[in-house]
Order: sequence, then structure tokens, then C-alpha cells
Amino acid sequence: MMIMLTLRLDFATLPKFEKHFYKEDTAVARRTQAEVDAFRTQHQITVAGQDLPKPVETFDEAGFPRYVMDEVKAQGFPAPTAIQSQGWPMALSGRDVVGIAETGSGKTLTYCLPAIVHINAQPLLAQGDGPIVLVLAPTRELAVQIQQEMAKFGRSSRIRNTCVYGGVPKGPQIRDLNRGVEVCIATPGRLIDMLEAGKTNLRRVTYLVLDEADRMLDMGFEPQIRKIISQIRPDRQTLMWSATWPKEVRALASEFLHDFIQVNIGSMDLAANHRITQIVEVVTEPEKRERMIKHLEKVMDSKENKILIFVGTKRVADEITRLLRQDGWPALCMYHLLQMPCGNTFANNPNQQSMATSSRTSVTGFWTSSKRARAPSWWPRTLHRVALVCITSRTTAPNIGWQLPAGSQCCALLSCV
Repeated sequence: MMIMLTLRLDFATLPKFEKHFYKEDTAVARRTQAEVDAFRTQHQITVAGQDLPKPVETFDEAGFPRYVMDEVKAQGFPAPTAIQSQGWPMALSGRDVVGIAETGSGKTLTYCLPAIVHINAQPLLAQGDGPIVLVLAPTRELAVQIQQEMAKFGRSSRIRNTCVYGGVPKGPQIRDLNRGVEVCIATPGRLIDMLEAGKTNLRRVTYLVLDEADRMLDMGFEPQIRKIISQIRPDRQTLMWSATWPKEVRALASEFLHDFIQVNIGSMDLAANHRITQIVEVVTEPEKRERMIKHLEKVMDSKENKILIFVGTKRVADEITRLLRQDGWPALCMYHLLQMPCGNTFANNPNQQSMATSSRTSVTGFWTSSKRARAPSWWPRTLHRVALVCITSRTTAPNIGWQLPAGSQCCALLSCV
């Protein structure tokens, strides 16, 4: 991909800004180092860096303003997650932060709430100003989820946000940027398009978040990330969040973060998600279909469950879909450039999904075989009901941003070759 962005800013002329907001609660200050170490050990928290703040154990100890705390308590959360307990003091301190934790650990709120405090301490946007907070995400699905959280907790402060990603018309996104937004959540490619077209600028960005940095590098976004960061003032606060800590992410952190402090939840080694039951069966090719059907029948004891199945080729996807329909399963097929009428109807109309699941069971199978497959717009609203993912080939499942809920199963049926 050719990146034409060549704008250079005179950062010396930019005004100073405030980014240090953390005031240690008296209860936190009274805790001994032994108590802090015990808390970190209990929650598998490891830290690195100089002058690290102590973790907080309750929402009140985090020191957020009342307008933020009211929104948090309205959600009914019992206590901060491990990454929030240590990450909030770090983010509020104004330091650059690296956070390593698995997906679903609460990373989004770890940077969203300090971002709200950061925005409210800055001068109001003037005509032509770009955002104050920039969040870069690898996929539009994740970007939309982040926007939902930011809108929920920033409502009381009247913080405006927009989500900038590809695959949809630019008009509504451009209108949001022209009106002015304090928060921009974006995928790298579409943001560069907006910058090159002069629809926004990054002169006011003082709080930068790189979410799922490992995935962005895996997807080849490093050149775009470098171009974007070159347009942001160097004294910004930068927060990098990742599920893993490979050498590529470490190199990026060393280059763009200054004197950063780091929090890690659990092991930094690449590991499976322990909240999901993972099964690997090595079988002969003729046995594969039979074993798959047995897994489907077991999972469908609950009619509310749904199933995703990944296969290696479009031909196999069509074949399995046809066989399952003949047996009464309401299966639907989805892959790149799919021309099947039922597939197109299903992919664009969530109401059709309800009709499709009203026959023998309450399960819908998505049979997808291409890494270029794109999830429909309603995809994130149905993921919480996925109970089983079945992988029937050695090819990697497509990267479409879905996330299994806790308690789900992932079964890989591999041929013994």
C-alpha cells in the first residue's frame, strides 16, 4: 500500500497541556509494600519501570471525578479488573504505558476513563481542530466496540466521538470530523485517507492509544502507524495495549513510547484463552464429518446456542452446508464473493437469521473458508450466543474480529496425515 501522507508540523509552536491527574488515595498510600505485592501476586499482576504507582482495589480509590464515577457505578461493576486496578493509576499519572492482558480483561475501560479525565482538562476545541484523543484499532469491529464504551461513559461530559473505518461511505465520518470531535477511534488505513484529504488533523492529539498493537502489526499496519504517529506531537501521552508481547511490539514500544511503565496480567508468553474449552482431535478424513455432527448435537442441547464452522475451501463450505440442510440443520454459508441468494439475504438482514433458526434447532452455522471474508454489520450483536467454533482444516480461521464468550468451546478436527 502506497502512503502519500507527507505533512509536517511545527511542534514547537503548540501550547503546553496537562496530563498528570493521579492523586493517590489515602487508603492506597497507607498500604505497605508487602500488601501491594500480595495483591499483585493474587491477581497475577507484574509490573516494570520506575516510580510505579500502587494498584487500587476499589473504584473510589482510583480518584476519578464524580461525573466519571457515577457512570461507572451505574453499570453495576463490583470491582475493578486486574488490569484496571494497576492500569488506571498508571494512565492517570500522565506516563506512557504498556499493558499486556488477554482480550476481555477490561483493557478498554482502562484507557477510556482516563481519556475522559484528560479531555476535560484541555481547552475546548476550536473550529478546524482535530481530536484530543486518538484510538487506533486493527478492525472496524473493535473500533465500533470502543466507540460504544466511549459514548457510554463520556455521555455526562458531553464528549463527542466518531469512528473512522473503511468499508463504509466516508460522508458521515467526514461530517463528524468537520463538526469537531474530542475522540476519534480509527483503523489506520481510513484515518490516513482522511488526513491526506485534509478532512482532519492531529495537531490537538495529546492522548494516543494503540489497542491490540500485536494484531495491527500482524495485519501489516506498521507503515501506517508510523505515518500517523509522525503527525502527533512528541510530548503526547501514549498507551499501548496488547494481548501478547512479541519482539515486534517491543520494538514499536521502544521507539514511540518514552520512559514507559508496563503492567502485565498473567503470562507474557503466547497462550490460549483459558476461559474457553479447547479440544483438538486428530482423526481420519472420513471420520471428520461424523465427529463434527456429534459436537453439533451436544452443543445444541440449548436452543439458544450458535455455532461457527471454518473450513478450508469454498467447495467444502458449499458441500457441508448442503449436507447439513438435507439433514434438517438450518445452516448458512458465507465466504468472499458469495453469490448464493440465501447467503446474501442472511448476511445483510439479521431478521432473516431469526427465521433461519426457527426450524429444527436454534443454531445457525456460518461456513466460511476465505481469509477475505467480511463479517456483516450486525455481527457483534450475535457473538454472545456462540457456543462452539469448529475448525475442520489446518488453515487459519479468518481474522474478522469476533470474540468468543467465556464458557464457549473451540474444537479443531485435524486429519492424521
